Amino acid sequence: MAQTKKKSEHYVNNKEFLAAMVEYKKLVDKAEKAGKKNPRVPDYVGECFLKIANHLSYRPNFINYTFRDDMISDGIENCLQYLNNFNPEKSNNPFAYFTQIIYYAFIRRIQKEKKQVIIKQRMIAESNYDDMTLQPGEDRDFKNQFTEFLKKNMPSITRSERSHWFIKRH
Repeated sequence: MAQTKKKSEHYVNNKEFLAAMVEYKKLVDKAEKAGKKNPRVPDYVGECFLKIANHLSYRPNFINYTFRDDMISDGIENCLQYLNNFNPEKSNNPFAYFTQIIYYAFIRRIQKEKKQVIIKQRMIAESNYDDMTLQPGEDRDFKNQFTEFLKKNMPSITRSERSHWFIKRH
């Protein structure tokens, strides 16, 4: 007896997602004509955003970050921010549209976190941490093992990366 392969279920059904987006777009257009606030985002659309963000965060290029929850939150926030930009007349693939939004939100979060690492490294490298940790009566030959550990084990940031960050920031 031949076994039939069971068709795998996708975590977001694109046809149902598109139908929900079309319906929501109609409600938004109706509210704009009446001069009212935009209606509440349907629960199904919110669930789709959450599922897309969660599944995207398990990709190999995103899984090992300690701030994965922040990445997911940023992705959902950006989806809600750009929700009204989705045009069902131009595209019938809301899954791809919102996946792209979440992907770039993840990239932006990673860049923000890398900037924070650079700031922390500069603070440690430029501060005289040993003077702050010396207790009265200890001699100057005392070396802080924690500071040495951080300086040895921090990933080195090249001069060009630092200057690139400072040029963008200022």
